[in-house]
Amino acid sequence: MELIYTTQRDGFEQGRTYRNPRHFDQAEPGVESVVVIGDWPKVVNAYEAAGADVSVVEVPTRVALVEGPDHAAFDRLVTELAFIGVIVESFAAQRLERPEGEIGETAGHLFQVLDAVNAGIADLKRERDGEVQKVVGLEQEKADLLKQNAEMLKQIEALKPASVDPEVEALKAALDKAGVTYRANASKESLQKQVSELNQQ
Repeated sequence: MELIYTTQRDGFEQGRTYRNPRHFDQAEPGVESVVVIGDWPKVVNAYEAAGADVSVVEVPTRVALVEGPDHAAFDRLVTELAFIGVIVESFAAQRLERPEGEIGETAGHLFQVLDAVNAGIADLKRERDGEVQKVVGLEQEKADLLKQNAEMLKQIEALKPASVDPEVEALKAALDKAGVTYRANASKESLQKQVSELNQQ
């Protein structure tokens, strides 16, 4: 009897006996010839020990051929990656630069995004600087007002001694003593006239 050990699932020839080597346990008795398809040393050794005629058929190796990328497309990809590196490095150094030439769709989109980010940052800086200038202006106005206030206080203090004339006060006291009324804001000349008239009486 002849046995064929194979893992194939179809293509069996009618009238021949097949076994799956994966399920092999021991050599079957009465087998005179064995064909082993593939590398199954356990099956081969067992039947050779049993005295059967064993032949081994190698399974052809299937080679998957993978077609490599188009060299032109690959070169374009490498170039675009280099452009992306330049863009990212220049952005990190806060001096965004657009490489010259055709930089590719992805690199171009990245540049647009980072350029928009830079524009937003510049707007925020301008707003911040404007607010800082407002604060500086308010501080200057405050300092000017304080200075003006100090000057006004000095002028008031300077006016106080001048507003008290001892002679005027003496004239008022003489009129008060005589019971003569006078205007609160009467001039010195008017008070002198009233006192002179009082003395003539």
